[in-house]
Amino acid sequence: MTFAARLTQKALHQYFRFARGMTMGVRAAVFDAEGRVFLVRHTYVPGWYLPGGGVEVGEDAVTSLRRELEEEGNIVLEEPPRLHGLYFNRRASRRDHVALYVARRHRQTAPRAPDREIAGTGYFAPDALPEDATAATRARLAEILHGAPVLPFW
Repeated sequence: MTFAARLTQKALHQYFRFARGMTMGVRAAVFDAEGRVFLVRHTYVPGWYLPGGGVEVGEDAVTSLRRELEEEGNIVLEEPPRLHGLYFNRRASRRDHVALYVARRHRQTAPRAPDREIAGTGYFAPDALPEDATAATRARLAEILHGAPVLPFW
């Protein structure tokens, strides 16, 4: 992670520390009909991630997830996602949690073009993930697809 990205992340977490007692995020393992998983590469941090983001004040987790999937991937869920697990993201801060959902029925309204936030997106076979897919992404997919133990930490 670049110095600027670390500085931005720390500043945002300091803001949220005072604005919110706890931060909550949502992510999804979105699988297409061929069993490939949708991943996102951001412009401000290295690596490929499961799509998602923060739960805004006044939003429930599934509404936040639907919003994030549309923003990051032009993905519209066609059935409710299944909650896979709730994780403590201690690497981000002492108060950050992530709800991970699994979504299998969806449609992508259009390919997601890169912009200032999103550097790239794509569907990848689980056994052929990008080399720089994050450790958390790999661990969550192992839990979902191979029955690896669900750990409490993101």
